[in-house]
Amino acid sequence: QVQLVESGGGLVQAGGSLRLSCAASGGTFSNYAMGWFRQAPGKEREFVAAITWSGGITYYADSVKGRFTISRDNARNTGYLQMNSLKPEDTAVYYCAADLQTRVVGGKTSSDPEYWGQGTQVTVSS
Repeated sequence: QVQLVESGGGLVQAGGSLRLSCAASGGTFSNYAMGWFRQAPGKEREFVAAITWSGGITYYADSVKGRFTISRDNARNTGYLQMNSLKPEDTAVYYCAADLQTRVVGGKTSSDPEYWGQGTQVTVSS
């Protein structure tokens, strides 16, 4: 059983930056691919970024490509999402997720990742 806890959300002006962290416990973090998803009010949850268990391959939604960077430190059991050039439309609750299959955290299937964090709010003001 893997527990995920996000942190780093907050209020930032458009054009600013935030770095989200996802701390994992209770399992072998390096066994799992990791992803970030977000859900804005009144909208469906959407895929943001994913990274393989080794960190060697990353995937991004077109809406964040070039602005967001996903990374992980398996020695620290922590994943990250560096968000630059933030826009008001990035406002959402951001969730980290983990699964043995990269395609699941990559939003490539209809299956939900096995493990989820509780979410952290990101608000970008214009």
